[in-house]
Amino acid sequence: MPRVLTETDVADFRERLCAAAERLFAERGPDAVTMRQLASELGVSPMTPYRYFQDKDEILAAVRANGFNRFAEALEQASDHAAGDARHKGAAVGDAYVTFALEHPHTYKLMFDLNQPDEGRYPDLVEAGRRARATLRDYVKGLIAEGVLAGDPETVETMFWAAAHGAVVLELSGKLPPGTAKELHHAMGQAMSRGLRPDPA
Repeated sequence: MPRVLTETDVADFRERLCAAAERLFAERGPDAVTMRQLASELGVSPMTPYRYFQDKDEILAAVRANGFNRFAEALEQASDHAAGDARHKGAAVGDAYVTFALEHPHTYKLMFDLNQPDEGRYPDLVEAGRRARATLRDYVKGLIAEGVLAGDPETVETMFWAAAHGAVVLELSGKLPPGTAKELHHAMGQAMSRGLRPDPA
């Protein structure tokens, strides 16, 4: 008779399984990883992962949700600890974005470089993604409120996000030398900020 699992047991195993899955998904691609391989990584029977997750898609959603939450936490901490006005907060959030992506490339690629079908089936993943976008949008709202930028907050935030993502992907793919993404991100941010300044009264 299998022993009764406590909440701590379940949480610990799910965390270990997600850590192994993140590495294998990043190394081989999600399609090439099987539940049997995940079980083997942890030294458990092939059926054990099914006690914790319905299927591989649910594991992938959990891995991605964890990544988005860690990403959002890094951005939130950068914003909270930045001294000064909205410009300083914006610069800190931008630096945190690039730093996280370059320090956790496998996590970043799983978050943004794949289209997981039926994401709406996984509310934790949806909420984690929303949290990350909200942090990016909040600093843009601050810049607009202080009169530094003008425009629709969602559109402006998407522009800055696209610029940061593009610089990061180019460096991660070896198209830019190490360290270039952060420099390029700063230059693009300054250029866009000049173009988005409010019209003089």
